[in-house]
Amino acid sequence: MSRTIDYYFSLASPWAYIGHKPFMDIARWHGLAVNYKPVFLGRVFAETGGLPLNQRHPARQRYRLMDLQRWRDKRGLDFNLHPKHWPFDATLADRFVVAIVMARQDPDAFLSRAFPGVWEEERNLGDPLVIAELAEQTGLDSTSLMEAAQGTATEAFYALNLESAVTADVFGSPAYVLDGEVFWGQDRLDLLDDALASGRKPYKADV
Repeated sequence: MSRTIDYYFSLASPWAYIGHKPFMDIARWHGLAVNYKPVFLGRVFAETGGLPLNQRHPARQRYRLMDLQRWRDKRGLDFNLHPKHWPFDATLADRFVVAIVMARQDPDAFLSRAFPGVWEEERNLGDPLVIAELAEQTGLDSTSLMEAAQGTATEAFYALNLESAVTADVFGSPAYVLDGEVFWGQDRLDLLDDALASGRKPYKADV
C-alpha cells in the first residue's frame, strides 16, 4: 500500500505555487497518495498566531520579496512579484479544488494551471469565470464543479480542512504532513524527500 501525505495550501500562496511541481514530482517518485487540503490562510494565521502580510514588520516584508526572487531563480520560474490581481479572495478557488476532490478527481492538472494563472499570467482567481476557464482548459466540467464549490457540502469540507490543519500544527502554506511530521514551506521539500528515501520514523516535538 502507498503511503499518504496531507498537502495543506491555498491558491493565494506564492510559496505553494513555487513548490507545487517539485512536491508532486516527489510524491510520484515515492508513490505517495496525496490528500489535497486547501485551507483559508487568514483563519490559519488567526488560529496559530501568524499575521497577514500587510501586518508584518517591513523588514519581514522586504525579506519575503528577496526570497521570492531567490526561489524564482532556483526553480527556474518566471513570475511577477506583484501580480495585478493579488492579493485576492482565494476562498472560491480553494473550494473549487475541494469540489474536484469531492468528485473523486485529481486536482493536480487544475492546480498546475491555476497557480501560474495567478503568478505568471496575472489572472484574477477571485473571478468565477476565470476559474471556470482554467478548469475547462484542463478537461474539467466547470459547471458542475463550480456549483459544488459554491454549495454547503464544500463549505463544510473547507472548514474541516482548517480544523485539521490547526490540529496537525500547520500554520502556513504550503505544509506537507507525513505520518504526523510537519514539513512547512516549499524550502523543506529536500528534507521531505530525504525522510521518504531513508524510511526513518517521523520526528516528534515532544522529545
